[in-house]
Amino acid sequence: MKKTLAFLFKLVVVLFFSVAIFYYWGSGATLEESSYTTLTQKEYESTIKNDSIFSIVTYNIGYLSGMTNNRAVEKPKELFDENLKTVTTEFKKVNPDIIAFQEIDYGANRSYEIDQEDEIAKLGYNYIAKGVNWDKKYVPFPYWPPSMHFGKVVSGQSILSKYPLKDYERIVLDRVADSPFYRNAFYLDRLLQVVKVTIQGKDVVVMNVHLEAFDKKTRVQQIKKVSALFQEYAKNYPTILLGDFNSDPNDTNPAVNEVLKLPSVGNAAFSKDNLELTYSSKNPTVRIDYIFYSKATIESVGDQVLKDFGEASDHLPVEMKFRLK
Repeated sequence: MKKTLAFLFKLVVVLFFSVAIFYYWGSGATLEESSYTTLTQKEYESTIKNDSIFSIVTYNIGYLSGMTNNRAVEKPKELFDENLKTVTTEFKKVNPDIIAFQEIDYGANRSYEIDQEDEIAKLGYNYIAKGVNWDKKYVPFPYWPPSMHFGKVVSGQSILSKYPLKDYERIVLDRVADSPFYRNAFYLDRLLQVVKVTIQGKDVVVMNVHLEAFDKKTRVQQIKKVSALFQEYAKNYPTILLGDFNSDPNDTNPAVNEVLKLPSVGNAAFSKDNLELTYSSKNPTVRIDYIFYSKATIESVGDQVLKDFGEASDHLPVEMKFRLK
């Protein structure tokens, strides 16, 4: 009996230290924090339309995992290759001047180490604001089976532009206050990217956001901060706020009302009487992706949900064509 108890005690001690070592190792970063906020310039062949109409797209690309996102199912490399091909083909057709991405991978195990930002930038997007919001050596999710774990994750939000970018800021939004420490250790940061795009001599502020998905109280706190900043920038610049808000206008007291209720704010491809839905891409049931803009300085001249991107992500992108007033 004593031998059995001693064995069990040793086993518990070994398991405890094994879990502790994994916790501290797996939740550690793979990059220097200074590389989380980068503004870079490439030299890819690019063409810029010489007219007064510009275009912008927001797209939660779901790391190109399609409808398998966050599910414990096999994700073969062929799935990611095909989805990347779909996305690049469609972007060639749409040819936006600016693209704001959420959930884009920069060389993660779960997406076969492909730098998705760079692959899409090769279409001619030479100005890039990168914001890493998830940098972990090993993420044990989905929880079971272990063979489905994400492993190393380096992911975030990116703004790709054919026009020069400057004055870039990466803002980390509030976390869920009562989230357990072990979840916080492996969870991503929720970000707001703010950058100025210089278009034909004018500075346009672009704000790219990805709000909290699972805790409404936190999401409301986040959007209040984002909304206040949007209003401040809109006093002095043409301003566009776009991204994945994780809030449908038909929810009870939706967080997105913080922006919807603002005066003189436009909303691309949106009508409360006839919502264009963006999630999920297979069978859309809600609208959670938006492009808001300051109507005093920006005129929308065409907008749509881009349904031809299909199931390359679990979201559909939204496009707005616009003119500066």
